[in-house]
Parts: sequence; structure tokens; C-alpha cells
Amino acid sequence: MTTPPAAVHAAPRSGRLARLWRGRAEDASWVRPALLGLLAATALLYLWNLSASGYANSFYSAAVQAGSQSWKAFFFGSLDAANAITVDKPPAALWPMALSVRLFGLGSWQILVPEVLMGVGTVAVLHAAVRRRFGAGAGLIAGAVLALTPVAALMFRFNNPDALLALLMTVAVYCVLRALEQDRGAARWLVWAGAALGLAFLAKTLQAFLILPPLALVYVVCAPGGFGRRLGRLALGGLAMLVSAGWWVALVELWPASSRPYVGGSQNNSFLELTFGYNGLGRLNGDEVGSVGGGRGGAGRVAENLPAGMEPPVRVGGGWGETGIGRMFGDQVGGQISWLLPAALLLLVAGLVVTWRASRTDTARSAFLVWGGSLLMTTAVFSFMAGIFHEYYTVAMAPYLAALIGMGAAVLWEERTRFLASAALAASVAVTAAWGWTLLGRTPDWLPWLRWAVLVAGCAAALGLLLAGRVDRRFGLAAAGLGLAAGLAGPFAYTLATLADGHQGSIVTAGPSGAAVGGRGPGMRGGPMFVLYGPGPGGQGQGMGQGMGQGRPPGGGQAPGQAGQAPGGQVGQAPGQIGQVPGGGPAQLPEGGRPGAVGGLLNGADVGAEAKRKLMADADDYTWVGAAIGAQNAASYQLATGKPVMAIGGFNGSDPAPTLARFQQYVAEGKIHYFIASGGGFGAGGSGAQITSWVESTFEKTTVGGATFYDLTEKK
Repeated sequence: MTTPPAAVHAAPRSGRLARLWRGRAEDASWVRPALLGLLAATALLYLWNLSASGYANSFYSAAVQAGSQSWKAFFFGSLDAANAITVDKPPAALWPMALSVRLFGLGSWQILVPEVLMGVGTVAVLHAAVRRRFGAGAGLIAGAVLALTPVAALMFRFNNPDALLALLMTVAVYCVLRALEQDRGAARWLVWAGAALGLAFLAKTLQAFLILPPLALVYVVCAPGGFGRRLGRLALGGLAMLVSAGWWVALVELWPASSRPYVGGSQNNSFLELTFGYNGLGRLNGDEVGSVGGGRGGAGRVAENLPAGMEPPVRVGGGWGETGIGRMFGDQVGGQISWLLPAALLLLVAGLVVTWRASRTDTARSAFLVWGGSLLMTTAVFSFMAGIFHEYYTVAMAPYLAALIGMGAAVLWEERTRFLASAALAASVAVTAAWGWTLLGRTPDWLPWLRWAVLVAGCAAALGLLLAGRVDRRFGLAAAGLGLAAGLAGPFAYTLATLADGHQGSIVTAGPSGAAVGGRGPGMRGGPMFVLYGPGPGGQGQGMGQGMGQGRPPGGGQAPGQAGQAPGGQVGQAPGQIGQVPGGGPAQLPEGGRPGAVGGLLNGADVGAEAKRKLMADADDYTWVGAAIGAQNAASYQLATGKPVMAIGGFNGSDPAPTLARFQQYVAEGKIHYFIASGGGFGAGGSGAQITSWVESTFEKTTVGGATFYDLTEKK
């Protein structure tokens, strides 16, 4: 009897599905289903309530929208489809989102789902890297720790470059570990590692190279083969890294400046300047030309090119947090990443002690050195960098930390019959419980019972693990399970609180409201205090102040200056208390502003229907329907209309682009319809103040939805 064609194809298909579910024949039956369950749970967790964040960081969402409309904007990472200026990063992180929007249209899910997939991919790669040498259980623990790290749950649902960066850095470590396993074929894996690091550079520039020293050093010392061969292979990896990052950099630098967008974040229209200045050494020493920050929690910098009537002293920025070894454990950062950091450091030491007498090429010790070196290097840089630092940067540490937890737990469990090993395992659980109790105590009104449950369960588990090598295996497993639950309870609760909130703007943190010092409402906690002050007309103070937490700047002081005129608009027109000003009432958010918005610097304003209708009138007759100071402000109007809006001065409003002469030329050529004075960036150091002054003295204005529109086709 002839077998029907359908049956012929059904058997192979069912066989493939069975292999997908079952995994390798040599694995225990639970291994593959557990991995698939972990990945599915991570995906569902990160997808839940995803649309609550809307466009998330509208700065990057506007660039995504532009890239979906223009391939030139896609390539350069332009903020608008007419290619006036780029974001202040290379564009690789924008590309997946822009392709998604190009395929499925503009929307929150279309922008953020690629970030979720990067999170799931990072968990999968981390699991694979840890499992190869330490077993499936270790891989599952590492993957779960990563998925439940609060800052990871935040950034793998957000459209900043950090999601792609974390994925590519994890891939790079995986490839180096594969190269350390073998002599033949190692070069191929190092080339892949170099390519991953090069692409990571195109996501977030020099941060991608933080782990290069430990990766290169461990490979040279611990890899199999002769010393010369090891150096040669490492050189091949370096060449791959140079090519994968350098092709785009070379094209941008060689492209005629007159036919490409201005490089946002730079002062000389140079990507190399951006890389080694504002995004490079400036982050380390705090000397960031064009930045709103003043570095090491200082008073900020004196602004230049002030609007008419404002005189020095005018200071902008300051307050990126105290630097030092305690930064990762402090009030602002601790709840984001440090729940298991003490345990990871302890397990790193324990793992190196256990493997110390192994041969030079031992892959277990190499893995501890690679993951541990990456964690220590990244932690040290984040702890001591004096320039711009945001809490969410710490997502880069999460894969390294999670790997050490999984590997260390597996190694000590295997050695549990030795008292020192069981004591180290018990100590790691105890210190995690104690630190979780401390972190949860920083939000005493939020789930007050949880901190005590974590402490009691952790102490009980530590006692059980101390005896794990001398009692029944099932008892030891129960103690280990209780310890894992106690260690993950705090970060899991913070993760759930993170998922419940929407997060918008440029400064976002994980956890419940008030979890970080300087809470400013859901998704907008912590960050710097910006002050712009000085005598205005008639001696009246002018400026803006942004308090930290309960309407107060750090230290409980008052924000100096009267809420008043800033370049491009007003501060103080609508409810939303920021901080008390001397001799006057509370400083206010601009109408339509969101918590954390400083005149549109950190987040844009909501665009009402009337303002949208005004911009859309005859929109196709103009290259830009409008122009506004500061990218967040311009992004709001661009996302609302779907039409290009010029961001004068880039993100901070401090880039010298366009110049006043160039802007006047655009206006004379009829390319810009409106100038929107709704409180953009400061314009300090850029051309924003000059453009604002010229527009205000030349063109007619109308007020729409709390914002002032100057029609650049109607002179006074």
C-alpha cells in the first residue's frame, strides 16, 4: 500500500519537533524542556504590559521612525527623515527597531519587541555559555538570575542601546570561551568574538571595549597552543573587530559633511570626536563638552551664549552621583543590580580557589577568569567614572554577574562534602539574604513583610547548606532551593514592580516608586539636578530647577532661581511641582510636560490635537514641519505628526548645529514652517540662543496647547 504524501512529511516534522523538545540524546529528559520554559517565561515576563511605556525614550523612537522612512537616516541614525542631525551614538541599536517599524508600522510594540527578543537571546546565549562547562543546572540558574535582575527587566523592554550592547557582549564572551576550549578552530571563534565586539561598538562606542583587557589576557595566558599561535589568533580577532566597527566609521568620516547629517553630540561634526570626547574620555574624567552634566556630583559648568537678559553665573548640570567603590551598592544603584553582587564576588573567589591547582588550559578556571574579569572591569569603570552616569548602565554587568552565580553554585555544590566549600556556599546565601534585607529596607512601606521573609529563609537555607555535605542529598537540594528562592525574591519583586510601570524619557530606573533616591514618579527616578539661574530683566531671577525626590534637590535644599524663561520656551505654566524657589512659589513643569522633564530636555511634551493640526497644515510643502531646541522636544512633535521636525542643537540643545546662518538659509528657502518654543534644551554652547533670539524678533507667534509657535513664513 502506498503511503500518502502527507504522511511522508508528517513523520520527519514530528521527529524534528520531538528533537527540539527532547534536546540531545545524552541529556536528562528535563534539560531541554527546562531551557525552553525559561526562555518562554522570560519572553512572557518581558512582553507583559509592554505598551505601558509608549514610545519609551522618544529621542531614540524619533530616530527609529526616521530610519523607517529614509534609508539615509537609517544608515546614519538621524533624528529626522530629512537628516538634519544624528543621535549622539552610532546607529546599530536603532537598526532592528527601524526595520521592525518599516515592516509593521510605528507603535510601541513594533519598537520594543525587538528589545525583548534581545533579552531572550541574551538569556539563551548565557545559558549556553555556562552550561557547556558547568552543566544544565548552572546554565538555568545563570539564565534565571539574568532574567530577574531588575535593571535587565527594565532595559530589555526599553529602546536605549544597552539591550543590544548586553547581548553582543555576552556573545563575545561565549565565543572567547569556545576559543579557549580548543587549539584547532580557535581562530574562527576569536574572529566571531571580534565581530561581536565591533558591532557592539556601533551600538554604544567605547563601552563595548571595557572587557577587552580581561578577554585578551585570559586567552593569551590560558588558551591551548603555542604562545606565538595564541598571539596570532588574537590578532585575527582584533582585525575582525576593527573591520566590523571601522567600515561604518570610515564611511561617516569620509562622507562629505555637506551631504550627510551633523554628528549629534559632537562640537566639530566628527564621529571620532564624539567617540573619544563626549562618549569616551569625557565619561571617565567628567570633561564632557556639550554635556548638561558637571561630572563628579559637582556644581556643574558655567553656561555660555545665554539668552538676552541673562547673565552669569549660570550653571548647568551636576550630580551624577558619588563615585567610589560603594557606588554600585548605594541608594541609587543598589536596587538595580547589586542584589547578588556580593555573592557573585564571593563565588568568584571560591571558584578560583577550587580550580587553582588545575592545568594552565583548564576551561573551568578560564571561565571564572573571563566572567569575573569582565565583571570587575565593568564595575570598576562604572564606580569611578566622573562623567555622565545613569543607573541603567549597569545592565552591562548583569550577564557577568549571573554567570558567576550559576558557575560558582555548581562548583561548590559538587565540592559540598568539603567543609570549606559548603561553608562558602552557605556564606554566599547568607550574605545575599542580609543584603536583600538591607535593600528592601530602603523602601520600608513597600512589601515590608518581604525583607523579613528573605532574611529568615536565607538564614535557614545557609544553615542547611552548611550541613549539605553531611546529610541526605534531598535535604541539601531543599536547602539549595530555599537559598535560591530567598536570593531571587527581592530582585523578582523589584522586577514585577518594574513591569507594572511604564517608563519614558532619558533617565529611567527599575523597581517600585521611591526605590531610588530622587524618585520622580514611575520610571523617572534619580538623575541630576539641572539649574539655570542669573538675574533677568529688572533684576528678577530667571532659570529652572529640578528637585530630587519630594520636590527637593539633593541635601534637601532649594533650587535657586525663579522659574522663568529658558531658550526656546517657558518653565512654570502648569501643575507639577519640582522644587521650592526662594522668595516665590514652586517651580512648575511646562504644560504637557511629564515628571522628570526639564523644559523638554529629558522628555518631550504631550502634543495636543490642536498643535498637531497646526503642524500638519500644508506639511508636505516643507522639508521640516517645525524646528525646536533639544531632541526630546522635537521628537514629541515628530512622533505625533510622522513628519520631520528639526532638533536644534541635538539632544542637549548644545551642539552648534545648525548655525544661525544655516538656519536662516533654511528659512529663506522655505524649508521650515514653524519654530516651536516649548522649552527645549539649554542651548548653552550651541546656536539655540541665537536662533531663538532671531526668531522671536523677526516672526509672528501664536500659542497652541501651551507651546509658542512662530510661523517662519510670516514676518512681523
